[in-house]
Amino acid sequence: MKGASLTLSEAAAADIVEQADWYREQSGPALAKRWERAVTSALLRILHHPRTGALCAFANPGLKDVRRLLITGFPRHLVFYRVSG
Repeated sequence: MKGASLTLSEAAAADIVEQADWYREQSGPALAKRWERAVTSALLRILHHPRTGALCAFANPGLKDVRRLLITGFPRHLVFYRVSG
């Protein structure tokens, strides 16, 4: 997608790194690498197909346009994001 960009908040980037570190400590480098590849794949999916994630149904009207996408292979992890532009 020409001209598309993806911006991660500092908190999101820190969460991704922290989770990779946790997987590395708990299960070794193979799982940490698998996590990193899965997150990268999810972010690329969002970049190329921004509306791929499901709209969330939050009660707060300020969150009406937030979407979520499951990180494949890690069913307890989701990416929450907004599409702008």
